[in-house]
Parts: sequence; C-alpha cells; structure tokens
Amino acid sequence: MEQRMASAPSAVLFSELEAAVSSGSSERRVAMLRQVTDLFLSDADRLSAGQIQVFDDVLVTLIERVEARALAQLSPRLAGAAAGPRQSIRQLAFHEDASVAVPVLAKSDSISDRDLVEIANLRGQQHLLAISERRTLNEAVTDVLIKRGDNHVVQSLAQNAGAHFSTTGYSSLVDKAGRDDGLAEKLGLRLDIPVNLLRDLLAKASEAVKARLLKLAPPEALAKIRTAIDSVIEEIGIKPAKPIDYSAAEAAVLALNRAGNLNDSAVNRFAIDHNYKNVTAALSLLSSVSIEAIEPLLANSRPDGLIVACKAARLSWSTANMIIRNRPNQPQPTRLELEQGKEVFDALSLSAAQRTIRFWSARASSAKADGGRAQPAAAPAS
Repeated sequence: MEQRMASAPSAVLFSELEAAVSSGSSERRVAMLRQVTDLFLSDADRLSAGQIQVFDDVLVTLIERVEARALAQLSPRLAGAAAGPRQSIRQLAFHEDASVAVPVLAKSDSISDRDLVEIANLRGQQHLLAISERRTLNEAVTDVLIKRGDNHVVQSLAQNAGAHFSTTGYSSLVDKAGRDDGLAEKLGLRLDIPVNLLRDLLAKASEAVKARLLKLAPPEALAKIRTAIDSVIEEIGIKPAKPIDYSAAEAAVLALNRAGNLNDSAVNRFAIDHNYKNVTAALSLLSSVSIEAIEPLLANSRPDGLIVACKAARLSWSTANMIIRNRPNQPQPTRLELEQGKEVFDALSLSAAQRTIRFWSARASSAKADGGRAQPAAAPAS
C-alpha cells in the first residue's frame, strides 16, 4: 500500500509538473504549487521518508519558478509541518524576501542549526528577529544574533526561555543591558543567568529595575536576585569606588582651551565618543569649579544637576542633550524627560546656574575633607 502511495503521486505529479513548468504560465505554476502543498499537508503525518522526498523534489522545482507573493502564502503552511520537506523549507528560509522567510524561520523544525547560523550572518533584521523567536536556539546561533541583531532582536532573545547563551554571549547581553532598562529586566528574570553575571547586571541596573525585578521575579528566581542585590550592596559598602585619574583629561582640555578650541563642538564630540573624563574636565574648567563638583552629576540618575553645569559652562542645549543621552551606566532618558530638561535649561539664567554650581563645588570640597560625598540639589528656577 505504501508503495502505491509513493508511486501514484510521483507519476501524476511529475507529469503535471513538467507541463506546468514547460507551459511558461505563472498562474499554472502557482496553482500547481497549491495543489501539491494541499496534497502533502493532507497526508503529512502518514507519509514515509521516501514519500516526503517525492513531495520535496516537486515543491523545490516549483519554488524556483514562482514569485515571492505566492511563496509568502506557502511558507506559513509548511512552517508547522512536523516532518516538513527539508529542501523546500530551506529554500524558503534563505529567501531574501522576509515575508517568505519569516514564517519558517520562526517555527519550522526542519531547518538545521548550521543553516540558521548562515542565514543570521547573511540576512537582515527581520530574518534575525524571526530566528530569535524559535522554540529553542543553541549557543552558536544566539552568538550571531547578539552580534548582528538590533535592539528588537536582542530583547526577543532575552525573553526567549528556549534560547541558550555562551559565556561570551551572556556577557555581551549584560553589557548591552547597562544602558537598556528593558533588556536588564528581561535578563534579570532569566532562570539560567549565571550568578556572577546577575551580580554584574544588578551592579549596573537602576533602582527602578531592581525594584521591578523583585516584584516580577518568579519564586524560583527571587532568592537568587535578592542574594545578588545584597552582594552588590555589600561590595559597594566594603570597597569604595577607585578614584578616577583625570590628569590626562585635564591637560588635554586645558590645551584645547588655550588654543581657543574648547567649545560646544569639542565637548559634543567628547560625549558622542563616550569620553567622559574629558567631558568632566571640560565642564569643570568651563564652569570654574572642581572636578569633585562635576563628577557626581554624571553619576546621578536625575539630569537636573548636569543641566545646571552645562548652563554654567555656557554650552548649548544641543551639547547638554548629547551629554545627558550618553552618560555612562545610565538608562536612556525618555522624550518627556528631555523635553522637561530643555525647559529647565532655557528658563535657567547663566548667573543662577553659576551661583548654584559654585555652591555645589564648595559643598563637594567640604565633603571631601570630611571623607563623605555631597549630593547635588535639584536645578533652581532662574
């Protein structure tokens, strides 16, 4: 009986296929593609390996001669087949048109890991996002997705419980999460994140992220998160932050100033390049206050103090905006926060900003002498 099932479709299908291909009619080839797909799916769970191969040969021949619009209709139908025609699905997965490739990339079990790695290295972000949503992913695949994927791909990977990460991959995700609260939350909730990387993640995370993790974590992850947070707090308490050496930055900034080149453009470039030693030194020199007065402003999650410093340094809002957006170990400000920051910057007078920053500088010097650390106040009204 099995032999009859294999020979009958083979003889009839290949006869009609030859006619469809040789006729040159696009409509006929599309109709043939649908007919073969319907026939395959109706008996897919009862077909032998040899019979599936017959269908695969027919489908491959048609796929090579059919437009992407028809293939986009075929792809989701084959994506869910438990034992799909492998070469046909492979052709769909490699297709450069995302509407064709995405359904099989996201769902089909008939694509090899080796092909997934090749596709992830070859295709664009829509293809990568589809791969990131697969039920399971091995380390070789996720390494490529982390390296080439945009924020949407990385976020999708982080919340995919079936994705497995190498040590390098996990470390890269934790680094990216330092400036992305959403990614930090997703990583913090993963049950498989190594304890040392969880500690690194939480050491960089904002207090808001830590609070949400404690609220959202399942019972099996809660104890690990609490322990990691306690460990970070203890380490911060025991090991004071190593002082940063600003001598080279101060020398570079002073040289620029003497040459008349320490201006908005120069400070803006420091911020874009994430050269925050130079940013700190420039703000210190331009506003005539100590490094100790500027340093905590960059580490504060609120940008108000930094706005005062930029105003006192006679910088433009464009430069202040760039400094705020690129602060190290701080989440990206929202559009509303930036709009409110500009309102404060525009309303703040130069004299009020300079008075305020000098007051903070005096307080920072006093705190340094006492062995403590002063915290800047909120920005004053003009």
